Amino acid sequence: MFNPDLKEMLKNCNSRYSLVIGTAKRAREIRDDAIEKEEQIDVKTVSTAIEEILDGKYVIEEPDELCENK
Repeated sequence: MFNPDLKEMLKNCNSRYSLVIGTAKRAREIRDDAIEKEEQIDVKTVSTAIEEILDGKYVIEEPDELCENK
């Protein structure tokens, strides 16, 4: 089971909510790209999205109001 470190994932985000929304958005993008290209997906899209966030390949952007509270 894939169990990433939450503290590591929250390093670049201000809230868990932003992290969840960003992860879900990226997972949908991965799924939609695979459907468009008619590719088979062997790994769960959420796992792929989490790995991309941890590797810094995908950055979650937050509104300025959240960034000021940090």
